[in-house]
Parts: sequence; C-alpha cells; structure tokens
Amino acid sequence: MPNVHNGGPEEPRVVARVAQELVHKHASTEVLLTDWTVHGGDRHTVHAVWPRHHSFYRSHNQRFDPLLFVETVRQTFPLLSHVAYGVPFDSHLVWDDFAFEVDAQAMLVPPARADVVLEVTCTDVRTRKNRLVSMTMHTEVRLNGRHVGRAHTRFTNHSPAVYSRLRRGHGLAEALHRALPPPPPLRPVTVGHHHPENVVLADTGRPGRWQLRADLDHAVLFDHPVDHLPGMFLLEAVRQAARADSPDADRMVTGMSVSFDGWVELDAPAWISVGTLRAGMLSAVVEQERSTRLTAEVTVESVPVRTERHPAERDEAHPDHHRPAALHSSACP
Repeated sequence: MPNVHNGGPEEPRVVARVAQELVHKHASTEVLLTDWTVHGGDRHTVHAVWPRHHSFYRSHNQRFDPLLFVETVRQTFPLLSHVAYGVPFDSHLVWDDFAFEVDAQAMLVPPARADVVLEVTCTDVRTRKNRLVSMTMHTEVRLNGRHVGRAHTRFTNHSPAVYSRLRRGHGLAEALHRALPPPPPLRPVTVGHHHPENVVLADTGRPGRWQLRADLDHAVLFDHPVDHLPGMFLLEAVRQAARADSPDADRMVTGMSVSFDGWVELDAPAWISVGTLRAGMLSAVVEQERSTRLTAEVTVESVPVRTERHPAERDEAHPDHHRPAALHSSACP
C-alpha cells in the first residue's frame, strides 16, 4: 500500500470503496465504512452507513447501539493506517487507550437512511525509518448532519517480528489450542441482549463481579482468528457489566474512558468488576492472573423510550432547529 501521507497541504483525494481487509474484517457484511477523503495536515473524512438492524449491535429504546458507534470509529484506525500512513497489512495495531461519548438523543434511529460522517484529525504521529510507530486520533461524528458523538484514541503499530517478541511465545496456533471453553452465560436480558451466544459474561456468585466468556466461534466479536481477547470484545464486556450492575431497561452506556494495560489471554480465566464512582459513573476493572489488564470509567444514563418525533422530522418542520445538541460530559480526555 503506497504511503500517501506527507504532512503538508494537498488536494483532497476521494476513494470510493472500503474492502474488508482495510478494516481488518473477514466478512464484507461487517464493513460499516463506505469511502474516505484524505486531506492535508493529517485530516481525514470517512463516511459510513449504519444498518437499522445489525445482527449483534442492535438498537435499543429506538436508539442505535453506542457500541455500533465505537465499532465504526474502530474501523477507521486500520483504514487510515493503511491508506494514509502506509502501514503494511501484516503489521499489528495495538490499542493504548480509547474514550468516547455519545449524545443519546442524537442516537435515535432515523426514519430513513443513517448516513454517518467521521471527521478525523491525527496528532502526535510518530514514525521510525518511514514506518508509523504510533499516533493519536480525534474523531467527531455526525449522523444525518447532526453531531452525535466524539472519540479519542492512541495506538501503536508493530511489525510481525516486534509483535512476536512482545507476545513472548503467545503465537496464534498455540493460543487457539490452549483457549478455555466458555462458561455458561448470564441470562441475556440482564446484559441487554436477546440471545445467549451474544453474552460475554458468566456468573461468579458475587455481586458486581463476573467471569469473561469468549466464544471464539462468535461471528462478530471473533470475525477472524486472534491470539488474545480483542479490544471490541473487552469494550462489550465493560458495557455488559455496566448493564448487569444496573439492569434497568432504560439504562444506556453513553461514554467510556478505557486504558488497555495488558493483553487478556485466551488460556486463563479473566474477571471483570464494576463499582460506583458517583451518580451516573461506574468504574470497571478487568483482571487476569492477579494482574490488571484494563481499567475504565463508564458513563451510564437513563434513556426512556422515545415518545416525541425524531429530530430529523422536527428539523424538516422547523428549519431553525439545526443547532447541534450539546454532549453530556464524560471522562473523555
């Protein structure tokens, strides 16, 4: 893949197809992004379309799943790394941290097509011998022209040789061979799902603490073989733990600030615990073999079923309602 990044002003370059390998997906049906534009100065515009009915990231209370928002942002990491910064396809992108916040009112499922625009700015872009080492990405997201949320992340890029050294013998074949079978799931309704195969938590008999359960055959969370629990699986575990801690059907996770402190391996039990920080804010910790692997702060809001008209419908009747709604405060840096 040619490196089109030069850090200086240039004419916008529009590309109109996103193949699944560009977003690190095997299934083309899981690709949410549709096209992108590379601007100068480490700025990029990416377009996506949200399905009204996703097989896993299902709408709730007539609102899009915030983890669908997260997965859309996540797909921009490999996309822009490959097409704008020349990262080879055999490289490994590793999350350091990730934060997001969404406006629950703006997440309402529209009556027609859901067009998403992501404005991405990359900062602190570090290279070594013309190879990307790490960078920070800031993303502002609009849904049908309405500001819906923002995200912030930092990740590193590693060659196969460096990644192998970092993993210290946790090769793919060995990791898959040693992977533990998933324990029985919690009841789906307690974590906001309808089907047991979508539950990533198991009961421990202790309030506020659950065991992670990884079904490596899950078509979405494990779209392709991996040697450790992927970041999206862990964020889903955080979301499900927040829901299980407060099973009110109106509760919705609208933000997270997450630090990835270590890989969560497939061959040893891992645990997630949540506690209350203050009203509307939870803490979450993932542990494995007496070591903290992830810490997070989670924003949870009460979001009742919509009874009023969708914002897009109001805007058509009242053109002066085009000001973007303010986002709720979260721990996003």
